[in-house]
Amino acid sequence: NDSSVQRSAATALGAMGATEYADKLASLLSNSNDSSVQRSAATALGAMGATEHADKLASLLSNSNDSSVQQSTAWALAAMEAKEHADKLFFLLSNSNDMWVQRSAAEALGAMGATEYVVQIANLLSNSNDSWTQSAAALALGAMGATEYAVQIANLLSNSNDSWTQSAVAEALGAMGAAEYAVQIATLLLTADNEMRIGGEVQAAVIYTLEKFGIANRSTIMTILNAVLRNQWRESDYRFLAYFLSDANEETLTLIKWLSLPKEYPDLEKYNHEQAIKTLQVFKEAWQPSESLPRLRNDLEKQIARVVKKGKWQFQDIGLLQAHYNNLQAVNSTHADAVKAKITNLQGWKWIFAAWRVWLTHFGFWVLLIFAYPKSPQIQAIFFWNLWVRRIIGLGYVEFLLTWIPPIRSRLFAPFKESLLADAKLDYVDLEAYFPNSLVKIEASGKTKPLKAAIPELKGQIILQGESGLGKSLFLRHLVKKSPRIAVYLTADRCTGGVIEAIQLKLKGKAQDHKFLRNLIYSGAMDICIDGLNEVDADTRASIKQFVEDYFKGNIIITTQPLEWKPPATARIQILQPLTKGQIEDFLLSRQPYLAEESELNPQEFDRACLAYLGQALNNNLPDEELAEIQNILSNPMDLTVLSQIIARGESPDIFSLQQQQYNLMAADYKTKQLELFPLDKFAEHAYQMRLKNNCVLSESDFFEELQCLERYKMVCQRPSNAANEPVRDWKFRHDKIWEFFILQTFLGKDNDRPSKHKQDSRFRGVYFLLVNVMPLEDAETLREELIQYAADTGDHTVSDRFVQLLRTRKAKSLTRRN
Repeated sequence: NDSSVQRSAATALGAMGATEYADKLASLLSNSNDSSVQRSAATALGAMGATEHADKLASLLSNSNDSSVQQSTAWALAAMEAKEHADKLFFLLSNSNDMWVQRSAAEALGAMGATEYVVQIANLLSNSNDSWTQSAAALALGAMGATEYAVQIANLLSNSNDSWTQSAVAEALGAMGAAEYAVQIATLLLTADNEMRIGGEVQAAVIYTLEKFGIANRSTIMTILNAVLRNQWRESDYRFLAYFLSDANEETLTLIKWLSLPKEYPDLEKYNHEQAIKTLQVFKEAWQPSESLPRLRNDLEKQIARVVKKGKWQFQDIGLLQAHYNNLQAVNSTHADAVKAKITNLQGWKWIFAAWRVWLTHFGFWVLLIFAYPKSPQIQAIFFWNLWVRRIIGLGYVEFLLTWIPPIRSRLFAPFKESLLADAKLDYVDLEAYFPNSLVKIEASGKTKPLKAAIPELKGQIILQGESGLGKSLFLRHLVKKSPRIAVYLTADRCTGGVIEAIQLKLKGKAQDHKFLRNLIYSGAMDICIDGLNEVDADTRASIKQFVEDYFKGNIIITTQPLEWKPPATARIQILQPLTKGQIEDFLLSRQPYLAEESELNPQEFDRACLAYLGQALNNNLPDEELAEIQNILSNPMDLTVLSQIIARGESPDIFSLQQQQYNLMAADYKTKQLELFPLDKFAEHAYQMRLKNNCVLSESDFFEELQCLERYKMVCQRPSNAANEPVRDWKFRHDKIWEFFILQTFLGKDNDRPSKHKQDSRFRGVYFLLVNVMPLEDAETLREELIQYAADTGDHTVSDRFVQLLRTRKAKSLTRRN
C-alpha cells in the first residue's frame, strides 16, 4: 500500500517491458488515488506498448484533473500510437489551462502523426490569443512536418517576446527542417534574456535547431557572432558555435579573428600581401549581411580601417580598397577617410604603374617578335631592319637592346647563321684533322706562341699571315665554329664591293639599313673572318683595310700570304710559322687515322714508313740549299698531308713533285677504271677559268667521273648528303695548292703568254711558285727577270723574291745531280 513502492515497481516493470503485468498496472489507473502512482502506471503501459489498455488511459486523460497525470497519459498514448484517441489529445491542446499539458498533447499528436488534425491545430495557431496554446500548436505542426505552415510559425518570432514561445517556434522550425529561417532563429540569441543561464531554454533551442539545419550560411554565422556583443559572458560558446556550424570555414575563422571583441587582433606586420587581400575580401563579403546587425557593422567598419591603414598594398589593390571606401562612405562612416587616404597614396603611383604595364606589353611584343620572326621574312624586313619602324615603334630602346645585348643580337642573326658561314665550307672539311700545335710569331714583341694560345678566341683585330698550306684557313674555320657569338666567314674576293655589302648579301637582302648593320658590327655583335687577302687586287685590299680601321672596336681577323701592303694600324700582326722538325714528325704520324680507308699499310707499317722517309729526306749530306728547300716543303702541313697520302698508298714520295705524284697516282687509277686518259688539259682549263671568275665550285655535269676519282685521292671534296639523303652535287678543290697545280698546267707550253699576263694578279701567286720548278730553265730565267722588273716598278716583291729563291734552289739541285 506504499505509494512510493508502487511508483518504483511500475517504473521498473515498464522499463523491463513486463507485459504480463500490464493488467495489474492498468488497475492502478482506476484503483489508486495517488496521482504519482497513476502517472507511473501510465508511463509504464506506454513503454510496454500495451494498446489493449489505451481506452483506460484515454478515460484517465479526460477524467483526471492532475496535469502531471494528463502529461504522462498523453505521452503513453503517443508511444502506443493510439490515433483513435487523438480527439481527446486535441481537446486538451485546445482547452487546457496548463501549458505543460498543452505541450504534452501537442507533442503526442505530432509523435503519433495525427495529420488529420493539422488544419484544426493550424487554426489554433492563427486564432488563439494564448501564447501557450500557440506555442504548443507550433510544436505539433513541427513534429508533423507541416511545412506549409512554416511562415505562420515563423511570424511568432517577430510577434512574441515570450521565451517559451521563442524556444517552441525554434524547435518547430527545426523539426520541419525550415533552414530558410536560420537567420531569424539565430537572432533569438540577441533577444534572449541576458540573465538566463548558460543552457537557457531559448539558447538551447536555437543551438539545437541550427545544428539540425547543418552548415550555416554567412548571414547566420554573422548573426551568431553579433550575439557576442550582446551576451559577452557567452563569447566562447557563440564563437565555437559559429566555427562549428561553418564547418571550420576559413572565412568564418577570419571573422572570428577580427570581429566581436577578439582577445587580440592578428599582427598585421606578420601578414603577407596575400593574407591581407583575403581578409579584405572576407570583410567585403560580410558587409551586406551585417546591415541588420548594427553592433557588428560598427565593429566591421573599425576593422576595415585598421587593416587598410596597416596593410602593405599595391596599385592593383585599389579596386578592392575603393569598394570598401564606397561602402563606408554610403553609411557616413567615420572610418571612410582612413581608407580614402590609402587610395590617394596608391593613386600617386598610378601613372608609374600604368607606364610600367605599357612598357611590359611593348617589350613583350618585341620579345615575341625576336623569337618568332625567323619563321617570317616579312617580319624581319618590316620590324628589325627598317630604320623608322625600329626607332619609332621600338621607342628607341629596342634598337639599343638589339645592338648591345649579346643574347638578343645573337637571336637577331641566328636565322642567317648558315648563310654567314657558307664560305667556310664547314661541311667539306674534317676539322678534327686540324693540327693545333702550330706556332705563331707575334710581330710586335717577336715572341713565339702556340697558335691556340696566341688566339684562343677572336677578340679585337688580328692579321694572321703565313705561306700557303700552313693551315690559316683551317684555323679560321675552327675559330668560327667555336665562336660564342654570331660569326661571318668571308673570302676576300667577296669583299670587292665592300665588306658591309658582302655581309648584307649574306643576310639575304633583309638588312636594308646599312647604319644599323654598321652599329651591330661596331658593337661586336659578330666575329668577322676574312680569308685570302692576298688573292684580291690592291683596291679590294685597301677597302678591307679601311673597314678594319673604321670598326676598330669590332672583332675581325684577316688571313693572308705575305704581300706588299700596309696593314691596318689597329690590328695585331701574327705570323704563322712553318712546322718545326719535331712537329713535322708529329704531324706526319698524326695523319694515319684520317687515311685509314685508303691506306694499304697498317698503323705500325705506316709509322715505320714515315720515320724511314723523314730520315732519308733530311739527310745532312745534302747541299744546304736543297736541304733547306726539303725542310721548307716538309714544314708545310698541306704538302706534308699529300706526302702522308702517298706513303699510305705504299709509294715513295718525290719531295719536289708531291702534287704531280699525287696526280699521277690518281690518273693511273682513272685510266684503269675508265680505260682512257684523264682529260688533264680540259680539266685544267676549267680550273683556270674558275679562278678568273672567282668561282670555287667545279662542274659536275662536265667532269662527273673525274671528280669521283679525284675525291678518292683527296684532291676534291663534296658536301655531305642532305636531309632527303640525296647528294648535294657541290664539288670543290680540297686546297688552293691542288687548285693551283691544275692551273699550272695552263701556264706551260711554248709561246704561252699567261705567265707574263698574270704576274700582277695576286690570285695566281702560288702558281708561279710551282711554275719555277717545271718550266724550262731558260724560260724560268726569263720570267724571273720579268718579275724582278715588275717588283722594281711597283714595289710588290711578294712573287719575285720567292721566285728568285726557288729558282736558285733548282739550279743548285741541278748542279748537284750533274756532279
